[in-house]
Amino acid sequence: MTMLQRGGAEVALAGFHRTATPPADVAGVAPIPLGHTADGKLAARAMSVVGRRMSAARIAARLGPVDALMARNLEQLAVAAAVRRHLGRVPLTYELLDIHRLLLGRKGELLRRVEGALGAGASQLLVSSPDFVAAYVDPLSRLDLPVALVENKLLDPPAATPPRTDGPPWRVGLFGALRDRRSVEVLGAAAAALDGALDVVIRGRPSPAIFADLDATVAPMPHVAFAGPYRPDGLAALYGGVHFIWCIDYYEAGANSEWLLPNRLYEGGAHGAVPIARAGTATAARLADLGIGHVLDGDPQRALAAFVAAMTPERYAAMAAAVARVDRTAFVSDAAECRRLVGLVAGATIPTTHAEAA
Repeated sequence: MTMLQRGGAEVALAGFHRTATPPADVAGVAPIPLGHTADGKLAARAMSVVGRRMSAARIAARLGPVDALMARNLEQLAVAAAVRRHLGRVPLTYELLDIHRLLLGRKGELLRRVEGALGAGASQLLVSSPDFVAAYVDPLSRLDLPVALVENKLLDPPAATPPRTDGPPWRVGLFGALRDRRSVEVLGAAAAALDGALDVVIRGRPSPAIFADLDATVAPMPHVAFAGPYRPDGLAALYGGVHFIWCIDYYEAGANSEWLLPNRLYEGGAHGAVPIARAGTATAARLADLGIGHVLDGDPQRALAAFVAAMTPERYAAMAAAVARVDRTAFVSDAAECRRLVGLVAGATIPTTHAEAA
């Protein structure tokens, strides 16, 4: 949303909320609440979507005249497609934020048909990782749309990062939306095995569907600390407090986890933290392209423990210097990218083809 605003768009916002009450303000905009949803409760979320589609005329009236619509996931696409019928034939952009497991395999055929039918009226598809196109859009989906790649980069140049302390202990950060139990277990096991050479810092908002009590989960793990959520304006201190950033995800291993490019790749890179990825993933391929970071292969706990045990201040300095040499545009969007996005959504420019996005 902020990217659209900085590209020159006036944004009206409507969406579901996972907090008990809807937020009063999002980036300076009062949102139109569409209802409460929760992680994992897919049946309830589906019913919420049906209800909002039945209220499409009322939602359209609250939005008022618009030049374009943008739906940031399949649930929002279902609502936006219905609302669009009351707004005229304005361009509709569908953004594929993640490839949900329910869209895959034989069991996903019905949902893919629904996605294809809803997407038939869209102008284009936005993806945040090229692997979404190669692994899902082209071979499996029923979407026949031009595709544009818009990565989850930072929107503000990073603030000055505090000098990092020398290791050991070497600090690895796991930051962001916390929904990956296996990563916590791998990091905890490696920290225990290294007995003081590795500290793990976990920050963010745990998914209640995965972690009923993350504090209790990490309490028995030596050298692992969960320090709660963080604010976007605290990224410099957050990433400056760790040497490495964990860019590994097992939440949907074998599928979406292999294909995504996580936010913390961009946040960590912009703030000088050295990224750690898993072999065979889109993140590992991106690190190879940039010439930075470290890729774990084989058993992750053993590979991480071996990597940290062999780390020296000199080796770390060389790895950090490689991150510092990367052009900042790899991690941070500039004004031109924001304007390009507005142009794409408004239908003023032509997005890339499937082949170019992949």
